[in-house]
Amino acid sequence: MIRITTLLLSLLLTPLVLVVAPASATEAGWALLREGGHVVLLRHGYAAGTTDSPKIDLDDCRTQRGLSDRGKQQARRIGSLFAARAEPVEQVYTSRFCRTRETADLAFGSSLVKDLPALDPASDPSAAETAREEIFALVEGFTGSGNLVLVTHEDVIRSLTGAGAREGEAVIVKRNPEGLHIAGRIIFN
Repeated sequence: MIRITTLLLSLLLTPLVLVVAPASATEAGWALLREGGHVVLLRHGYAAGTTDSPKIDLDDCRTQRGLSDRGKQQARRIGSLFAARAEPVEQVYTSRFCRTRETADLAFGSSLVKDLPALDPASDPSAAETAREEIFALVEGFTGSGNLVLVTHEDVIRSLTGAGAREGEAVIVKRNPEGLHIAGRIIFN
């Protein structure tokens, strides 16, 4: 009887742990951003489709995956939450892809947003390493009292930190000798 009760209790508590763990991680992330002076890697909001056109043109959004309606709502929510729960965002850099630019514009306003080609996904290993070094230097050199946001893609975040991110997830990073260390995460639904 005790064994069955323990099993039932485990089955009932497991979903609760799965909900509470991301929530507490998110609160820890907000606590960091309230301090200011942090760098955030933000994966673009929910995008429609799964792949870009084989003939992608960075100047033509029709050749790229764009934000879905849900992604646009998510981007606006990200901006509202940053405004309400964090120190001001000083600068926003984004890859040149339309979905990252639109996420940044909707969340933070286009006046703060600048393109940074190093945040584009790179298929060439040499170009990827050059981009990584540029981003590392930017992170290491950031000394603002607000926060710096870099809007990019899952594979870029993975190459910088060794871990991925969900669409619309914020990864707060610090520079260390091996690359970027994840100091916190914020999950936006």
